[in-house]
Amino acid sequence: MASDMHSSTPLAGRAEHYAGQVRRVTVIGLLVNLILSGLKLLAGLIGSSQAVVADAVHSLSDSVTDVAILIGVRYWSKPPDDEHPHGHRRIETLVTTLIGVILASVALGLTYNSVVTLRDKHASPPGWIAFAAALLSIASKEILYRWTVRVGRRIKSTAVIANAWHHRSDALSSIPAAIAVAGAALLPGWSFLDHVGAVVVSFFILQAAWKIMMPALGQLIDAGASEDDLKRIRALAMSVDGVRHVHAIRTRYIGSGVQVDLHVKVDGNLTVYEGHDISEAVKRRLLDDGPDIVDVVTHLEPYKETDGDDQGQANDAFHKQAHSGHS
Repeated sequence: MASDMHSSTPLAGRAEHYAGQVRRVTVIGLLVNLILSGLKLLAGLIGSSQAVVADAVHSLSDSVTDVAILIGVRYWSKPPDDEHPHGHRRIETLVTTLIGVILASVALGLTYNSVVTLRDKHASPPGWIAFAAALLSIASKEILYRWTVRVGRRIKSTAVIANAWHHRSDALSSIPAAIAVAGAALLPGWSFLDHVGAVVVSFFILQAAWKIMMPALGQLIDAGASEDDLKRIRALAMSVDGVRHVHAIRTRYIGSGVQVDLHVKVDGNLTVYEGHDISEAVKRRLLDDGPDIVDVVTHLEPYKETDGDDQGQANDAFHKQAHSGHS
């Protein structure tokens, strides 16, 4: 006997609230990016700073990921349907991976540009208005990063967290621009610091891209939940009255949520209705108290006296080995 997805009504309300939070934080980020791009472009042109003009273009590129999330959330927040019985949350994982790729591309582009323009000299010393624009960009994008990543963690959205890191990469990339302007204005012979700083910042951005992409790629190939989460799932299921044994726990990620498939052993003398009630109680317990669980499928089996702790330990050890093979 298997219990399928829980009621779609609470899921639909939860999904709509989730989508609203994603849209709100992303729209504000998009507006900030567009305003900053215009201000930095104007300041770069007035202040004769190529670095700040380039940084304005980088800020404009951030809008691409904002648009990708606004489009993507319309699809990944939809409830399951006949064609997609497990929902659409893998779209969020794809968008997260896309943001990681864009971040890595930005880092490589900054590195390449810094190396090939190492010997370039400014035609004229940049003005301090360009320096002010760079500082404004650093402060505003760091504030936007902190707010966005906080929202992303609260609603458990990998795409929003990834986009937050894109905001921080923009703040980091503005640092070399600020150094370039100040250095060229105060010490024209030290303009190379702009290039060195850009390379250092690129490594930080690459590291962020790696941290974003690796979990997302793991989810795309059906990596399971952590060992701690597996132990918690088993303990929660065993805490339900009537459950005598739990084994064959399988997990995979659907977006930022976890889908659980497990076998539950109960007294073989129970009626089908009684067994079904226990199965539903296990599902509710996992959905309410489990680690970000969005779907539960339980399989009922009759308990035998030979099914003891030794079998449970063997099953846990087997699942641990199988989980390690996915890593």
